[in-house]
Amino acid sequence: MFVKQNVIYLAGGCFWGVEAFISRLSGVNRTEVGYANGHDLAPTYEKVSGGKTGHAECVKVTYNPEIISLDLILENFFKIIDPFSVNCQGEDVGSQYRSGIYWQEDFQRSVVVGFLKEKQKLCESRIVVEVGPICNFYLGEEYHQKYLEKHPDGYCHIDLNLIDDEKFSHLTREEYEITQLAMTEPAFSGEYNDFFEDGIYVDVVDGEVLFASEDKIKTDTGWASFKKPIDENKIIQHRDYSHGTTRIEIRSKKANTHLGHIHYEKNSKIYCINSASLKFIPE
Repeated sequence: MFVKQNVIYLAGGCFWGVEAFISRLSGVNRTEVGYANGHDLAPTYEKVSGGKTGHAECVKVTYNPEIISLDLILENFFKIIDPFSVNCQGEDVGSQYRSGIYWQEDFQRSVVVGFLKEKQKLCESRIVVEVGPICNFYLGEEYHQKYLEKHPDGYCHIDLNLIDDEKFSHLTREEYEITQLAMTEPAFSGEYNDFFEDGIYVDVVDGEVLFASEDKIKTDTGWASFKKPIDENKIIQHRDYSHGTTRIEIRSKKANTHLGHIHYEKNSKIYCINSASLKFIPE
């Protein structure tokens, strides 16, 4: 079951921290950093940092509107920006660090404008967040993508603990990174890769029943493999363009948990699932 994904673009200072924060929101399926709304047709980090391209450091946010609304994304975005500051966020100074909200679809305009109007009613100072349609967006260099995952001690101008993660408190670090940040456990390392006891497999995040042992099969993929879920309506699929290829990502519909990907072996469809995304309940 494919679910339409929406995209919004958020600028709020150094894109490393903005991406790390927004990517933790349940319902956000993908984040990518880049350069938005400038005039240079070939921006690079060095050129943008010089403040001469007109671009803002920006995060492209792909989200599932059935799980998280644009209003809620913006509400969280406002936790980490100073909406009254011109060309400055934290210690980041320059037009490339301006705050901005850029929409991709026309229907998003009314949501963004309405949100800012309501915020302005509560403030004496004027909100100076730039708003408008996205244009001239270019992906940033690969070493900037998910920078703080690669460099946990790297510079970040915002508090990444502002999101209420109470519902994830029972998860191990590995379970959180896989289910919420869409990371992948190493092949053949998962607890359920070569495990065939009778029972059911539930979403490790919220306990939703997803797979049954009778549908589990032995494969050489390196991950726990199933012929099908118990109920297709509990699974959503997204096209995943990461790592230079196109794959079908699988998520649980209710909790938006990243589960794994669909593989094809001898024309057979296989649900390859990270063990860390599941909890086994014996018969």
